Amino acid sequence: MFAILVVTHILISFSLVLVVLMQSSKGEGLAGSAFGGGGVSGAVFGGRGAASFLSKATSVLAALFMLNSGALALISSGGPTASNVSGQPGESVVTRQAQQEREQALQQQQRQATFSDSFQITPIEIKTTTSDQTGDTSGN
Repeated sequence: MFAILVVTHILISFSLVLVVLMQSSKGEGLAGSAFGGGGVSGAVFGGRGAASFLSKATSVLAALFMLNSGALALISSGGPTASNVSGQPGESVVTRQAQQEREQALQQQQRQATFSDSFQITPIEIKTTTSDQTGDTSGN
């Protein structure tokens, strides 16, 4: 469901950008140049039909963009039931995944620590004596 909403969000975003770019501001905009000039633009949308169609399309796409953004935020936070059941704010999907990865890394470190502890080498002291330390007082 989340992936479908993300793909829809991307399509709505691109459509919204195209519709806004097609609208004419002071000049002709892309509405005229994209369809081969002002005469063709008037034939496709009508005299003022282009302005009203594009402005309505912008309004509809903007509303869909906002609703889709809200739905994505709601799903990524775990939904309204996650915050109502525990009394605490919902946890995002990214936070949950980061915590799982952190726990896995800690478990792997613990496994490595116990593995290296089982093969720990204890140092052996080697005592060497010299003629000065043996108590030889002869001077040789």
